[in-house]
Amino acid sequence: MENQLAHEYHVTYFDADCGRIRNETFDSRTEAERFAGRHCVGEDSWAVIDEVAVEQARIAA
Repeated sequence: MENQLAHEYHVTYFDADCGRIRNETFDSRTEAERFAGRHCVGEDSWAVIDEVAVEQARIAA
């Protein structure tokens, strides 16, 4: 078995509709940035994108 590092992108943002901080996870930076941009519309809005390295186990053939 072989382990490889992959990256996922965690977006933490303030949901102004309910007044809570929420999280979403994406496979690509582009998707994460697009999502974060949609949630940063008012002066109280904010979003943070974190790139996280995760191990993916692959079975060698």
